[in-house]
Amino acid sequence: MPKVKVYSTKQCPYCRMVKAFLEKNNIEYEDVDVGADTAAAEEMVALTGQYGVPVTVAGDEMIIGFDVPRLTEVFGAGGREEEVFDVIIMGAGPAGLTAAVYTTRKLLSTMIISENIGGQAMESWAIENYMGYRMVSGEDLMSKFEEQVRNLNIHLELDRVTGITRKDGTFLVKTFSDRSFLARSVIVATGRRPRRLGVEGEDRFWGRGVSVCSTCDGPLFRDRDVAIVGGGNAAVTAAIEMARIARQVHMIVRSTIRADAVYLDRLKEHENVTIHRPFTVSALSGESVLTGIRIRNNESGDEEEIAVDGVFAEIGHEPNVDAVRGLVALNDGGEIIVDENCRTDSPGVFAAGDVTSIKGKQIIIAAGEGAKAALEVQAYLLAQ
Repeated sequence: MPKVKVYSTKQCPYCRMVKAFLEKNNIEYEDVDVGADTAAAEEMVALTGQYGVPVTVAGDEMIIGFDVPRLTEVFGAGGREEEVFDVIIMGAGPAGLTAAVYTTRKLLSTMIISENIGGQAMESWAIENYMGYRMVSGEDLMSKFEEQVRNLNIHLELDRVTGITRKDGTFLVKTFSDRSFLARSVIVATGRRPRRLGVEGEDRFWGRGVSVCSTCDGPLFRDRDVAIVGGGNAAVTAAIEMARIARQVHMIVRSTIRADAVYLDRLKEHENVTIHRPFTVSALSGESVLTGIRIRNNESGDEEEIAVDGVFAEIGHEPNVDAVRGLVALNDGGEIIVDENCRTDSPGVFAAGDVTSIKGKQIIIAAGEGAKAALEVQAYLLAQ
């Protein structure tokens, strides 16, 4: 095995997932913090052309981001588990981890399958509405969740579920790494994934100036000009944090800013933030890396160019339901339809958190829904 090097930043949750994957598979690696070491950052860019982390290099192999399929291809191994679990939980965000705590306390054999630990919550710079904390970062909060789960008898697989089928009264859960697991019930808590800008050239500049995780990649743009696209809480908090790092921050807001007043007050404290409203990004420019964006006024149609080194998309999320399409009913927004007790229309399949039709998309709500789903699993299994 060639020497493995992981380029990362301290704040990056996906960097931590890459390292956890390597450690689980007993792969030795060198961890290089490009957020703290400017020379190392320049080395990474020269070697990979990437302005995003994590980047994993092993000989001639280069893996961009926390890409479970590629990591499995390079380092992992397939297999089959014959044990039948009482419940398999898909997803390890607030809903999935909370569900696991409750199912384990009910003495149910539990497996979690997830591409990452912490989910969307890990991308939050600061959380101020979770009980017990005046303010906590998403990474710190989810680390507390993970710490509690790791002290319990829970099987954890860093993998991606690709499909679920019924088999002889149980569920056969298949993963990307060609593994299969059996369970008497399933909780889907796969959360949501960030929406892309949908602008021509986005794929070409992905990791080369375009990102959906300012928490991960923000440190690489210290003293540079960046753009934040969006007008909700996530966009405003990203702009606030980037204003402390970047030279200039441009907020591209389609219509109105819909963030909480407390965040808007803090945004006003930063003189290096310019708000462009009502604008959308119409084009990206640059050669090998991003050098600028073109924005269009949604009222007049006029366009203007802005020179930036990075653009962070904070324009919302869409539910992760690919693995359960055809198994459970979805609403028009692609969310899993559940009743007040987290039950889907498929007996034995429950769902919790942001992937569901429950209106509130908050960490504390997701955690509560995870607890409800776990209790419903217990009731379901007792009735079998």
